[in-house]
Parts: sequence; C-alpha cells; structure tokens
Amino acid sequence: MRNIESAIPGGRTMNSTRIRTMTRTMKIVLIATVLLACIAILTGCSSERETVAAAPEKVSNVAVMYAQPETIPDLVEAVGTLRAAQTSMLAAQMMGNIVQVRAHEGDRVRRGQVLAVLDEAQPRAALERATAADLASQQEIAAADSDFGLAEATFKRYQALYEKKSVSPQEFDEIKARYQAAQARREMAHAGQAQAKAALQQARTALSYTQIVAPFDGLVTEKKADVGTLASPGMPIFTLEDWRRYRLEATVNESDLRYVHIGQPLPVQIDALGDQELNGKVVEIVPAADPGSRSFLVKVELPSDPALRSGLFGRAHVSRGERSALLIPRTAVVERGQLQGIYVVDTNRLVGLRYVTLGKSAKGRVEVLAGLQPGEAFVADPSERELNGKKVESH
Repeated sequence: MRNIESAIPGGRTMNSTRIRTMTRTMKIVLIATVLLACIAILTGCSSERETVAAAPEKVSNVAVMYAQPETIPDLVEAVGTLRAAQTSMLAAQMMGNIVQVRAHEGDRVRRGQVLAVLDEAQPRAALERATAADLASQQEIAAADSDFGLAEATFKRYQALYEKKSVSPQEFDEIKARYQAAQARREMAHAGQAQAKAALQQARTALSYTQIVAPFDGLVTEKKADVGTLASPGMPIFTLEDWRRYRLEATVNESDLRYVHIGQPLPVQIDALGDQELNGKVVEIVPAADPGSRSFLVKVELPSDPALRSGLFGRAHVSRGERSALLIPRTAVVERGQLQGIYVVDTNRLVGLRYVTLGKSAKGRVEVLAGLQPGEAFVADPSERELNGKKVESH
C-alpha cells in the first residue's frame, strides 16, 4: 500500500495533509468559540455587577429649595479706613531731657493732664531771674513816682512865684528841668516794668513747656519717647485721639459720587465687629479727586462705640436703586478648600456638587453671581453630609 500511495502523485499523502490542516483549523475555531463564550459570560456578569453597584444611594430628610430671583437694593460698596475725628500729635516746644513719662499706649487721659515732664532747671532759673527783675522794676517805679511827685509839687510852687516875679527865670528853669527829668525817669520806670512783666510771662511760658499736657480728652495711641530722651522743639512724643468720635474715610468712584451728599445716612460695616451694622452719616466730601484712582474721599461719621479703633477696615454702602439677584441660604454653601459650591438636584432627584461664584452675604443669605440658574433645585442645608451622586427624598 505504501508503495502504491507513494507511486501515485498527489495521492493519499496529500489528502492526509489536508485532513490534518482541517482538523487544526476546527480546533482553533472551537477554542475561539469557547473563549468568546466565556468572555461574553464574564462581560454579562460584570455588567450585571456594575449595574447593581451604580444604583444611587437614597438619602431622606433633605431640604430642597428652588433658586428664585429677588429684587434687592443695588448698593455700592465704598471701602475705607477708620480714623479719629480729632487727632493730635503732641511735640516738645523746647529742648530738654525727658525726666518723667506719665502716659503710655492705650491710656485714656483728660484734658490738661500731664503726660510727660522735661528737665525744668534752666526754665526755672530763668523764671526766678524774671521774677527778681519784675520786683526791681516795681521798686524803681515807686522811687520814680516819689521823685516825680516832689518835682511836680516844687514846679507848681515855683511857677506861681515866677508868675509873681518872685523868682528869677534861671531858678524857675532849673526847677522845670528837674520836673521834666523826674517825669522822664518815671516813664522809663513804667516802661521797664512792662518789659520786666513781659520777660516774666515769657519765663512762665517757657517753664510750662516742660510739661506735655493733653489738649483734649482722648486715647494715647502712640508713645515715641522714653525717659532720658533729649527732646527738641517739634519732636513728636505722643499721638492722642478722640476715642469718642470716629469717621470712616472711604473712597467713592467718580461715577458713583452723584449718589452721595452731605448729611446722607449710610449703613457702615466694620469687619472687626462682624455683621454688626452702624448708622453713619456723611459729614464731608473732599472736593478734589485722586488723579490716580479717579475717586473721591468721603468721610462718614459713626456713633460712639467702645469697640471702634483707628485703622480698622470698614465698608459704607451707598444705594443706587434696586436690582435682581439670586439669594440662597448661607447654610447651602459647601466649602472645598478655597472653592465654594452647592449641591444641585436634577430632575431625577440626583445630587451633584457644583462650584459657584458667590457675592455679598447678609442676614444669613448670600448672593450667587455664577453657577446657578433661576428655577434650579439645590440642597438648602447639607450640613456635614456628603451628598454628591446620591438620590434625595426631599421634604
């Protein structure tokens, strides 16, 4: 048989090769079919598991609100700094060493209270000299008045005798010259006394310069010298503020200045006081604009408040009319680092976190500038719950 198969060209040998090739192909197809079936089964199982895992979690007792536009006052925010209505920088008026400092930063002082004392040795000596000169001038006036009185009486007697031709013209002229000399001496004595009194007053004033006193009731906000410092005229030692009256010096753009006028009441917020609102009143508008910022300085007087301090940051709100805005409760805002968002609820009640741009807040509500449309639903108070991707059952 082998010989016959070998003898026949392309005979049985070729048929066996084809059979083996077809067998291998069928095996490969069978294996591929089995693999595809397994993959399909696994894929089906996986899809089933994914479908089960993707089912959203339901959350109950969630308050849902709808964003609705509201008409609110259109306010211009004028920011500025708090300043005392009356501020005084107390400086030395003479040269001398500071020997006492009786006030420090934060002290409340009264008008006329001594805050610091300079060395008074030289002014005291000058006052004593001026006092002695004043006493000497008084004695000089007494002597001059006495001489003048005697010379005047003698002159009047000789004048009567001269008219009766009882004395010679020479004798009368001598008495008249003595009278005129006594009168001149008296006038010089009075002039000297006036000069002595002026020197005495100057010495007293110089001595008063050794005491730095408060010009009004106020608060010491700065002390720039200590005991032993050599003070010179014009050298600042204290800064004193009237702690009962403060003003907010705010800047207003030139385009908004037309909404501001003297005597206008303005609500003012001081950041250091929280949400507390003060009732201010415009008392001054600086007529010249800042050429750099094209803004005007507006001074708003505030009511007395012990919590106010010079240098605090404040905001005055100037009304321009009304406008429409979207307001949401402050409790609806979710903080994510420096980002702020809200939980928005779609038509299928699914919750998604959406980042928004917020504006001003007041009375527990905040304005949404971007990221929320009118009519959209959102979670009013998510608290600390993570609601992203969950389904809510609102109430």
